[in-house]
Amino acid sequence: MTQTRLYQNIFNKIQDDIKNGIYQLGSKLPPERDLAQQLGVSRTSVREAIIALEVNGIVEVKLGSGVYVIKDQQDQVLEQTGFNTNIHPLLIPHLKEDSAVTPFEVLEARLQIEPYLAELAAKHRTDEQLEEIKEAFFMNVRDNLEHSSEHIGDRLFHIRIAEASQNSAFSFFLKYLLGKQYTELFSRMRSLYTPEDMPLRSQHEHQEIMAAIQSQDGAAAYKAMQKHLQNVINIFSRKV
Repeated sequence: MTQTRLYQNIFNKIQDDIKNGIYQLGSKLPPERDLAQQLGVSRTSVREAIIALEVNGIVEVKLGSGVYVIKDQQDQVLEQTGFNTNIHPLLIPHLKEDSAVTPFEVLEARLQIEPYLAELAAKHRTDEQLEEIKEAFFMNVRDNLEHSSEHIGDRLFHIRIAEASQNSAFSFFLKYLLGKQYTELFSRMRSLYTPEDMPLRSQHEHQEIMAAIQSQDGAAAYKAMQKHLQNVINIFSRKV
């Protein structure tokens, strides 16, 4: 299987197997680990494909039980959208927006970008920007106390840090990636695999990041953000 849109290839393979009767209506798919071994891919790619199958109404994920086929005929095609601009036709295929960015791709990209943003924010933030970061953090705390499912403070906390980096391009990239976390695919993964204590864990990690930015310790801010995002990836990758 090619690396490009790997989860789509897995989606299509499982969908074809369902159509061909290999997995019948009401039957249970093999475990993620077995599918990954059969297809020669990672478990996270299989997980993304299974969530896409569920979002498209083909399977149902029952945590602690398995993944069950609930529709045996489906002609769903995962579409990618482009854009219309005055760009030379030869460049459009390479520059068009790919709407099929997967959850783990988003998280991996954030892991590469955000620690550096936190380091820059620690070095270059203004007093006003520090107050905006604190305001977002306390919104995060209120969200957790009120058991919010939206987590606005969490998202805003990361946005404020990006803005405090004083680099508009990096800030733009981060906001784009956060926007991708509002897709059906990401939302379903979060609802399935987020443990009850994850918001509180993130809050404590946010506090560590904020403290490093307040003390203008770039190295500590980098390390704290890196640890936070790696923990998020580990949680969504864990075996359940």
